[in-house]
Amino acid sequence: MLQEGAHGKWTVSSSDESTEEVSDNEKPSTSSLSHAAQGRASAPQYPCSEARKAAHKRKASPLKFIDKGFPTERQPVEKQRHGQEGSGWCLSSSDEEPEDKEKQVHKVTVKEEKNNSPEEHPPDFHQKNELLGNQKAEEWCGAPSEAQDTWDLLNGGNPFRFFLTKVRGIEQSYNSGALHIKGEQFNYCIDVEWLVKQYPQEFRKKPLLIVHGEKRESKAELLAQARPYENISFCQAKLDIAFGTHHTKMMLLLYEEGLRVVIHTSNLISEDWHQKTQGIWISPLYPRLPQGATDSAGESETNFKSDLISYLAAYNSPALKEWIDNIQEHDLSETRVYLLGSTPGRYQGIDKEKWGHLRLRKLLREGASSVAAQESWPIVGQFSSIGSMGADESKWLCSEFQDSLVATGASGTALPKCAVPIHLVYPTVDNVRQSLEGYPAGGSLPYSLQTAQKQLWLHSYFHKWSAEVSGRSHAMPHIKTYMRPSPDFQKIAWFLVTSANLSKAAWGALEKNGTQLMIRSYELGVLFLPSAFTEADTSAKSEIFPLTVQ
Repeated sequence: MLQEGAHGKWTVSSSDESTEEVSDNEKPSTSSLSHAAQGRASAPQYPCSEARKAAHKRKASPLKFIDKGFPTERQPVEKQRHGQEGSGWCLSSSDEEPEDKEKQVHKVTVKEEKNNSPEEHPPDFHQKNELLGNQKAEEWCGAPSEAQDTWDLLNGGNPFRFFLTKVRGIEQSYNSGALHIKGEQFNYCIDVEWLVKQYPQEFRKKPLLIVHGEKRESKAELLAQARPYENISFCQAKLDIAFGTHHTKMMLLLYEEGLRVVIHTSNLISEDWHQKTQGIWISPLYPRLPQGATDSAGESETNFKSDLISYLAAYNSPALKEWIDNIQEHDLSETRVYLLGSTPGRYQGIDKEKWGHLRLRKLLREGASSVAAQESWPIVGQFSSIGSMGADESKWLCSEFQDSLVATGASGTALPKCAVPIHLVYPTVDNVRQSLEGYPAGGSLPYSLQTAQKQLWLHSYFHKWSAEVSGRSHAMPHIKTYMRPSPDFQKIAWFLVTSANLSKAAWGALEKNGTQLMIRSYELGVLFLPSAFTEADTSAKSEIFPLTVQ
């Protein structure tokens, strides 16, 4: 049970394809799992996709290959023509697909919020390979010169409370206003040992609850990792539909002073926190409600509190009941974003609009500006993984999914779907080659050749990755973002940062003549609508959502 203010609890989610059931509260196995300890140098010891494991092996034993056809120095990102070769923007990254095994939702309680300003260690560009292979997360926190205090970032003048993560290897000025995992924790694949080391020493023995979806060998590996830590326990996220994953990346932090929610795009492994583009939304510090408050107290205009409780309740796990109670006891009324989640299942009637892309459709119809439809503003999607979408665009992308993305308020005049351009931002081979990580960065960008060959039509929607405004063109995206900008890319009708990649498993697909929505995976994100912010918030020029088209 929770001892208020005395310890921290944290839940991390992750998952696997199998449907095997596991008890809600599991302690790490004490049996000898020798197979999990073998091959430590050749493969990551955290459950992960095969693409990531292959990339890890390539990074550990790189091929010594010289191709005179490639320049020896990284060239500047080529300028792209508007509307043709690419509309790149700085908020992007992703990594998941039905076949991938992804994970993690976190929760933690610490006695008090602290800012432990990390010591600056400037990157050495001439030792990039060694840094990539051997650098430990705790050795570098990417603090820019004249770094802002973390507390100032969380409570300062950023009305959207959206941040990018720090990136090692770019100009330090681009890391100003960005956050690192030190002091604030997050997740997807899980490296338990690395994760524990991110806590200040005095908090490393506090209770840690990891919500995951691992099965069989992956589950055994995860339990083996946690065996040295008696304070770590597990909660199984049930995945009853094949090829589903627990892909949510969320952290709940309980303090003596209140509660904080963090929703982000990074896995809990060092590789995700140093040279990739990632996004983080961090809530205000929610104060505790007075005793005797009603169940409806502390709700925001965006219904964030009730939606978060509904999401946790969907796990149907007694282990999460304490966290539902904690949320109920706090005042979340200052929240100005909408929660958008996916949970595995088949939904009919009004339940269809609770999750996935139909949930996005409902929110946009209720709160999105009608100007987007009147002026045919495009849809821009950016992600790190791509699933199977059918033999042609009409099977899902340009039918039910696009119907949700172009939805607007009732006062708007809907345009034909064909009049709304779709731009899909995904790194090219050259993007990966020239990235800070080199080819191993492709391990976080799973798109199987078999799937790609079945949907060659999708390539006509692609635009290469570019993030010049934020200095992250060479930091490959693991962030997932969807937005509706104006035709001149100067305004945004809505913006979504989420764990959901471009797949039916993540967003859901209609069945039974549209009467049923089937979702395979757990996902979570936050939606920004202008109607939830003041005019001063939305009109002020800022770098919160730096959009660049080249």
